[in-house]
Amino acid sequence: MTKDVFMLVATALLCLGIPFIYGAGRFMQPGGFAWAAGNRETPLDVPAWTQRAVQAHANLVENLVPFAILVLAAQISGKPTRRPLWGLPFSSWGRVIHLGAYVSGLKYFRTLAWFGAWGGGMLILVQLFH
Repeated sequence: MTKDVFMLVATALLCLGIPFIYGAGRFMQPGGFAWAAGNRETPLDVPAWTQRAVQAHANLVENLVPFAILVLAAQISGKPTRRPLWGLPFSSWGRVIHLGAYVSGLKYFRTLAWFGAWGGGMLILVQLFH
């Protein structure tokens, strides 16, 4: 497995792991386990960080497919064999930082991390056509 594909898989694993973060926030609330096991027809009162983790997860889900397409297109085209994908660390680590900043409630830092991850994807796109 190349380093580029490894980082893509690591980002996918981050996406798969985020529900454990907000799941913990939900289960710690009175009635949280019964709510999670039920039909979720009534809202559950959760701490703000829990809802922010849900939003960070949704954001990563929305962005993971385009990111994966860029990385896999670069793999198919053979770009990483000539030089590593420059934007990949920005994209992958940007997502980790984005999650931490989002859950912590660091508004502007969260936005900077998102733009860093997005910029990493744009660097990969540029390499595809260079």
